[in-house]
Amino acid sequence: MENLKPINILLMEDNEDDILIIQRAFKKTKVTNELYIVRNGQDGLDFILHEGIYSQDKHSTPGLILLDINMPLMNGFQVLEKIKAHPIYKAIPVIMLTVSERDEDIIKSYQGGATSYITKPMNFEDFVKVLEQFEIYWSLVSKIPEVRG
Repeated sequence: MENLKPINILLMEDNEDDILIIQRAFKKTKVTNELYIVRNGQDGLDFILHEGIYSQDKHSTPGLILLDINMPLMNGFQVLEKIKAHPIYKAIPVIMLTVSERDEDIIKSYQGGATSYITKPMNFEDFVKVLEQFEIYWSLVSKIPEVRG
């Protein structure tokens, strides 16, 4: 198997409890990817575009985005629309990671260009199981383009 370079992951999530669960699940499953966290949609977009408070930051462009729907300043659908309209960053896979199980949200996410839609598990153990499957899929099965901004 070819040497695969770990990708950086950007988590856009405003719920501190969910952030802690996700961080703990990453540690428990030994996911070694760099995990960047922003707590609202506008900061997430600025992070990706290297604008605003991130204009001088030397972070690399994320290779994968985990995006919540309900966030302050700019919701997940608005962020998804802006990412997918960008000529360079539209290639970044975006996984909607949200509590919503509404069909309308799922349809809107896929129509907006989301790569996948995952409903957040309600407890830590279930989230670890989801993350293990997620890691297997993204590291062994799926090919992700390297996006440079």
